Amino acid sequence: MTWALTGLGLVLVIEGLVFALLPGRLDQLLAAIATLSREQRRLIGLFAVAAGVVLIWLVRG
Repeated sequence: MTWALTGLGLVLVIEGLVFALLPGRLDQLLAAIATLSREQRRLIGLFAVAAGVVLIWLVRG
C-alpha cells in the first residue's frame, strides 16, 4: 500500500509541475492530442501502461 501511495504522489508532483511551469505549452499539447483519433490515443495509453509496468518490474526486481 505504501508503494501505491508513493506512486500516486509522484504522479501528482509530475502533473503539477507541468501545470505550474508550462501552462502555455500544455494548451498546445492538449490541442495536438485532440487531433489524434481515439484509436491512436488508446494505443498511446496502452503503450504508457506497458512501459510503466515494465519500469516497475525492473525497479522492483
